[in-house]
Amino acid sequence: MHALLPLVRTSDFPNLTRGRLETVQVNLGYRCNQACLHCHVNASPKRKEMMTRETVEQVLAWLRRTPASTLDLTGGAPEMNPHFRYLVDGGRELGLHVIDRCNLTILEEPGYEDLADFLAERRVEITASLPCYLEDNVDRQRGDGVFQASIRGLGRLNALGYGSPDSGLVLNLVYNPQGPTLPPAQAGLEADYHRELDARYGIRFNRLYALANMPIQRFGSTLVSRGQFEPYLRLLKQAHREENLENVMCRSLISVDWQGYVHDCDFNQMLGLPLGGTKRHVTEIDAAALPGQAIITADHCYGCTADAGSSCGGALSGSTRNAPDQPD
Repeated sequence: MHALLPLVRTSDFPNLTRGRLETVQVNLGYRCNQACLHCHVNASPKRKEMMTRETVEQVLAWLRRTPASTLDLTGGAPEMNPHFRYLVDGGRELGLHVIDRCNLTILEEPGYEDLADFLAERRVEITASLPCYLEDNVDRQRGDGVFQASIRGLGRLNALGYGSPDSGLVLNLVYNPQGPTLPPAQAGLEADYHRELDARYGIRFNRLYALANMPIQRFGSTLVSRGQFEPYLRLLKQAHREENLENVMCRSLISVDWQGYVHDCDFNQMLGLPLGGTKRHVTEIDAAALPGQAIITADHCYGCTADAGSSCGGALSGSTRNAPDQPD
């Protein structure tokens, strides 16, 4: 808990209110086949929290009563939940755009050999973590052998049509910095990824999302242990840009945890900050009443508004490139 306490203190982050609900992000559980250093969920193979079939049914029933157009599935590794495919099919039957936040290495795990085909058949958008196009950097952050497994996964997805402009099968990649620094300008980095992944491995993808690391859970604990927590938080605050407040994802998204309780975003979920300040189940939420409601904020929210901004859909604006010096 020591890494979490500084983040729920009184914050000077600007007040935010909700707009129309567009995206429902469902965290299917914290179990993952990896244990990445930058993980804000503290996910790992040892975690046991998993959404039940009953809760999945409740989420689908609630989605029918909302204006949301996108179902965004995350974890952990969301695919490791035994009801993942049922939820995907349920979302598609409702006419929702479904996103799977995939770590790529899950495609090679025993029992998941047909996962790529399943996702392609349902035309699920894949947003996949690949924090660098260099093998050493990825393995340092995510574990030995992860990069090559990720490249093999990307190759398999490409073979199914993912990443091809006219296929309709969208494959986006996610970049995270190696440590307590801000991500570089997304457009330039995306061009580098396209060039290097194509030249080195023949890999195609659609977009690159550059995300800042959130100082919570495993990454937050690491910062505390290294004496970098406060310097990183200062960096985020100094790089705050007011214009990013208009586009932060929490204004049009809600996060449902593995038990069905609702939060403003996945980061608030990890800090135990409930939607509206009161713990409520998804079955208790009236989506029509959400617009205009206050969003629960704390110091970690500066991670979404620093410099070019950061969200589940990448940068929120053009980079200032005038961000303050980054800590070592």
